Order: sequence, then C-alpha cells, then structure tokens
Amino acid sequence: MATEEVDPRFADLDAWALASAMEAMWEGQLAAVAAIGHALPAMTAATEAAYRALGDRGRLIYVGAGTSGRVAVQDGAELPPTFAWPTARLRFIIAGGESAFTTSIEGAEDDVDDAIRQMAAAEPSPHDVVIAVAASGTTPFTVAALREAGRRGAVTIGMANNPDTPLLEQARFPVLVETGRELIAGSTRMKAGTAQKVVLNLISTGIMLRLGRVYRGMMVNMPPTNVKLKRRAEIMVARIAGCSETQAAVALEQTDGDIKTAALVVLGYDRAEAEKWLASHNGNLRGVFADLSDKISR
Repeated sequence: MATEEVDPRFADLDAWALASAMEAMWEGQLAAVAAIGHALPAMTAATEAAYRALGDRGRLIYVGAGTSGRVAVQDGAELPPTFAWPTARLRFIIAGGESAFTTSIEGAEDDVDDAIRQMAAAEPSPHDVVIAVAASGTTPFTVAALREAGRRGAVTIGMANNPDTPLLEQARFPVLVETGRELIAGSTRMKAGTAQKVVLNLISTGIMLRLGRVYRGMMVNMPPTNVKLKRRAEIMVARIAGCSETQAAVALEQTDGDIKTAALVVLGYDRAEAEKWLASHNGNLRGVFADLSDKISR
C-alpha cells in the first residue's frame, strides 16, 4: 500500500533544515487536497444517495479506527452545533469505543467481532447512512462494520486512500482518494488524514445543503446557544427578511431562537403559520419562499 511505503525523496527528512522540512510537509498537504478532485463524482453520488435515504428520520453513522476514527468523530460532532442535526440521529462506531477518541487501544482495529456487535447494536436500516473511513482501506474493524451495515440495508459509503481495497469493495458508494506515499511512512495523520477531513466535510455539508439546512450561504438551522451565535442569528434574520437587527432580535425571542421561523415572523406571518409553512416544505426556507412567491404572483 502506498500509504505504508517509504518515499525515497524524504528518506532523510529528519536531517533536513527545519524550514525545508516544513515546506515539504506543507506541499504534501496541498497535494492531498488536490488529489480529492478526482473523487468528486463519487462523492457527489454518495451525497445524493445519503440525502435521499436520510429523509426526516435516518441517521448518520460514522465508522473508523485510530486516526481515521478520530477524523470521522470530528466531522460528525460538528453537525449538531452547525446545522442543528439531532444527536439522536448521529452515531459513532469506533474501534475501542469512546476511550479510543484520545487513547490508542491496542488490537482494537483488528477486532471484527466488536465491529459486528457495535453495528448490530445500532440496528441500521435503509434510512441510515454509514460512512466508514480507513486510510489503508483494509482495517478489519472498519471493513466488518461496513459489511454488516450493508447486510442490514443501510446506505454505505467507504472512503480509503489506497485502491482495490476491501473497504471500497464492500461500500455501495466507494470514495477513493489516492494521496500516495506519506512523507513519514505510515503516518496517515498527514496527507491521508487531511484528505479524509476534506472529503467528510464536503459530504456532510453537501447533505445539509440538500436537506435545506443552509439558505443563501447561511447556516439557518444553527441553534443560537451563546452571545456570539445569538448575534449571528440576528444578522441572518435581518438579511433574510430585510429588517433591522433589532426587529430580528425581537422575532428570535418570539420563536425561541429559530432563525427560519423568525424570518417569516418578521415578514408578517404569525409563529404557528410560519411553522406550518416550514413543515410543509421539510424545513426548506427556499422552498417556502418559492411557494409563497408563486401564490402571490397568481
């Protein structure tokens, strides 16, 4: 596997001047991001399938071991505060369990039985989307978990940095990003890890786009849970409704901080009516405005 091979160009990296080593590592990061371009069609197909499966009740289930598992957890953990993705619709299946988030658990990535147990306990269905990540593409825990999810009908997405690997073969939607040899052989927290983070960012954000949790470049499902976010919410409502930030603040108070509902309240709808409009369009504000515009033009 390329990610495990020593790159002759960097065999003496530890003897280089630090400035040269830092430049080489930076260039490696740029190359990792550039390698993602070839995977965009596969990522788009995976994202579209995920959106269609999730609907209003499906879950996102992230799977991984070691570095890949921690990268997966980071992506998933950011969805509730950014897009108000319900924590009940989010699950992590990580080799070694929660303690592996910060500590290396010996032998955990080889524990196929634990992978199957964890996935069985999650009881995935065709409404669920399982995203499994492994730089090598061969990690027994991750491959077994993905296989079990697929057997139970879930939409399975597998992301690896080496071609022709079991994880890609088991995934309904394989995503290959060939980042090649690492500057430090086997240290997939470098190029492979960077690529994984970007791929997961794009897929999860693409899902949220399709689910209507973004409007005109704004995270309109964001829960305003602190002073900074309350201020951001006021600005968003003011931009959407074309009102003052003071009016936006009042509307947000009336709607318990719901940005989309607050925008419709400012535009003259009472809360119940605004919530009804949003419910009829699965929370998609763009769809609400399109429907309202169509009715007004008749």
